[in-house]
Amino acid sequence: MTTHGPVLPVWSCGGCGLPWPCPTRQCELRAEYADVPVSLALYLAAQFVDAARDLAHVPAGHPHHRFVGRAR
Repeated sequence: MTTHGPVLPVWSCGGCGLPWPCPTRQCELRAEYADVPVSLALYLAAQFVDAARDLAHVPAGHPHHRFVGRAR
């Protein structure tokens, strides 16, 4: 179990305080979803939708890059 989960509604990392998903959590997610990259993209897209509601004051490009833009 990771300590790098999101702290809502600010979407910072509970483990290191960086914007979530932080680099550590990104590595964990890539490893966790290594065999199912489409599932990782769907998970991050769902997180993006939730974050977009909480981060309505942030320009749309920032959360998009954090959640969806990094998925490959």
